[in-house]
Amino acid sequence: MERALERRPALASRLFRPGELAYAGTRGRAAQHLAARFCAKEAVAKALGLRVFAPQDIEVTGGGEAVGLALHGAARARAQELGVEVDVSLTHTRGMAAAVAVLR
Repeated sequence: MERALERRPALASRLFRPGELAYAGTRGRAAQHLAARFCAKEAVAKALGLRVFAPQDIEVTGGGEAVGLALHGAARARAQELGVEVDVSLTHTRGMAAAVAVLR
């Protein structure tokens, strides 16, 4: 993520909502936190079975142990159609990020 954002700084505003960028900006290595959030967006999109991945439709809120989601657009419509709520768990290290999304 660090290298991608270094090459294309505008990429951050296409992938992340303002609150996500603000949170990551308060952290020592912002790209680690953005990478975990991007993984969460992908996991949510897959769990919901979205045909088109629109990263702005999935917003990871909070941080640390209080991570949540705000769904917008097609992601919100799909969750409502399925009658589900989505939970997500994030993890990252210096060189790796991962996330799991669960529908309930």
